[in-house]
Amino acid sequence: MPLDPSFIGRSYPASSPYVVGREKIREFATAIGATDPIHHEPDAARKAGYPDVVAPTTFPVTVTMASIGRIVADPELGVDYSRVVHGDQRFRYTRPVTAGDELVCTDSIEDIMSRGGHDFLTIRTEVATVDGDPVVTVWMKLVVRGEKG
Repeated sequence: MPLDPSFIGRSYPASSPYVVGREKIREFATAIGATDPIHHEPDAARKAGYPDVVAPTTFPVTVTMASIGRIVADPELGVDYSRVVHGDQRFRYTRPVTAGDELVCTDSIEDIMSRGGHDFLTIRTEVATVDGDPVVTVWMKLVVRGEKG
């Protein structure tokens, strides 16, 4: 059953705060092969002008994946997660994520379209501090594969 395009523009309330930990940044950086010392050493990050270690640019995926779960699990939207593949990911930064940040996510459905029997769901997540300061906007496109005919 195709996704309902009337969901375009629907927003979900802000998520619970996610406290960005220094070790989470280090683990993520190691996992993706990011060796720049600003991702691992507080002194190197401070010398570069940051308050603590800096997350690699794709780190917000760790925060937004939990947040978009609310959309994917929305029974009214009807996403069959067993048929989902990741289609695209984009980031627009206001400032880098650093250890110690307390972040909240506000998710919106930006687009829904169908092509070739597949649905394409674009979710925009505004990531901000608990004080409301913008940090990064993240777009994720999910492809909900159609059933084999």
